[in-house]
Amino acid sequence: MAFHALLVSQDDDSVTVLTSVLSGFGLDVQRCSYPDGLCRLTEQRFDAVLVDFDDPHSAALVLQNASAVSGRGSSVTVALLSDKTKVRNVFGAGANFVLYKPITHEAAQASLRAATAIIKRERRRSFRVAVQVPVQLRVQNGPVMEGILLDLSEEGLDVLAVQALYPSAAITAVIQLPDTAGELELHGEVAWANPNGQTGVRLVELAEQTRETLKSWLTQHAPEIPPEDPEPVAHCKLTDLSTGGCYVETESPFPERSGIILSLKASDLEVQAEGMVRVMHPGYGMGIEFAAHTAEEREQVTQFITSLTSNPGTVPELLIMPRALSANWANPEGNGENQELEDPLLELLRNHEALGQEDFLQKLHQQRGAEVPAS
Repeated sequence: MAFHALLVSQDDDSVTVLTSVLSGFGLDVQRCSYPDGLCRLTEQRFDAVLVDFDDPHSAALVLQNASAVSGRGSSVTVALLSDKTKVRNVFGAGANFVLYKPITHEAAQASLRAATAIIKRERRRSFRVAVQVPVQLRVQNGPVMEGILLDLSEEGLDVLAVQALYPSAAITAVIQLPDTAGELELHGEVAWANPNGQTGVRLVELAEQTRETLKSWLTQHAPEIPPEDPEPVAHCKLTDLSTGGCYVETESPFPERSGIILSLKASDLEVQAEGMVRVMHPGYGMGIEFAAHTAEEREQVTQFITSLTSNPGTVPELLIMPRALSANWANPEGNGENQELEDPLLELLRNHEALGQEDFLQKLHQQRGAEVPAS
């Protein structure tokens, strides 16, 4: 399956490095000027859009245009930046990743490895299989209604309900897919809805077994082979951990507000946690808030912290897999119970916008104590 990148830059040195690295990751690269880039975004879908901020106004227009056409599929956006003090402005303009100029081959490899992982995951998330089977729908605290399933993906489904639904409504769908033994109960929220009853449902809080069942069924019934899941980012160092989140040093951090799956292992304990990247420092690391949807998930993290505290010097194994370019939590500001807990690390992650990288890391270092294990 081909992946396509648009590179908007007049810097020949940067273009040479980036074209080599992107090609190595399997992306076809089209280079163009700012005006031409705006036109191409309206005519063609790109998996990645890289834009040079040597002309900030024109670059911001390219990112704005990339976002405007994202209905055809999410594009991963990368900004090329000479002035590191402008990084927050560039993130605010819509960049997912930042590469500092002059761009080295090593820095491009590290950042674009994470970008490519997101690209592959986004393509798989949007991969849908048409299927028409009955579905039972129940809006939270409402009656059961009948409907027809129209298509299905790992992250959502389109249904035709007997009556119109409302965006953001919590919903349960019960279906039996062809060639499967039992029914699947799927929980989600209405992403969009038409007056005729056609509705898009975004799945949330799927059990791991249900997720694997969906993935297996989609792979078997897809008209073409779906993209493979990306490899996890393995070169990570856990430096800070609390029940609400963690900070990880890595040359390949994922974008802010992206969804990730984090696997922690130490001795005989292993924790797998869903999370959202709250703060990303290009080429250095990222701060992650745990979703902590259930008390059981929070207890697992607590036990892991207790184990690390009881065994000084233990270095946990850490793998991070991208889940989505934009995390779709039922409550994007985090779990209500977490908000009631005193968690300085989580508070710092949620309120990082006013801090530059150096100030953030200084505050992070000041927080560290016996209750916050570091590896």
